[in-house]
Amino acid sequence: MSEQRKFLASAKVPVRWADLDANGHVNNAKYFTYFEQARIAWLESQNAQNAAGQGPVIAQTGCSFLLPIPYPETLEISVFAGPPGRSSFPTFYEIVGVAGSKYAEGQAIMVWVDRTTGKSCPIPATLRKTLES
Repeated sequence: MSEQRKFLASAKVPVRWADLDANGHVNNAKYFTYFEQARIAWLESQNAQNAAGQGPVIAQTGCSFLLPIPYPETLEISVFAGPPGRSSFPTFYEIVGVAGSKYAEGQAIMVWVDRTTGKSCPIPATLRKTLES
C-alpha cells in the first residue's frame, strides 16, 4: 500500500471456527467481513452512521491475500484512509496476526450518499475534518 494514507482505527477480531473452509483456514469471503467489522466500528466512533438520511456505501473493494489465516488466531484489522474527494474517500485495510504475520491487505472506495435519492452527496464536514487532519 504505497498510496498516501492516514491511520483511522484498529479492531481485534478472534478467528471463529465457523470462519474456516474445507482447507482448514479462513474462507476468503471472511476477509471482507473482517474489513467491514473494523470499518463499521470506526464509522460508529465518528457517529457517521447517524447522519440524517445520509451514509457511506462501498463503490469498489478488493483484497490481496498474502497468507492463509489459521485457526486459532486473533487478528488486528487496521483501517486507513486516503485523501477524500467531494463525496468519496479510499479506505485501506491490513489484517495482521498477534505474532506479526500479515495475512492480507485490502481497499474499498467509500461514497457518501443521500439514502433517499441514492445519489452521491458531499462528505459531512466533521468526517472530512477527520479524514484530512
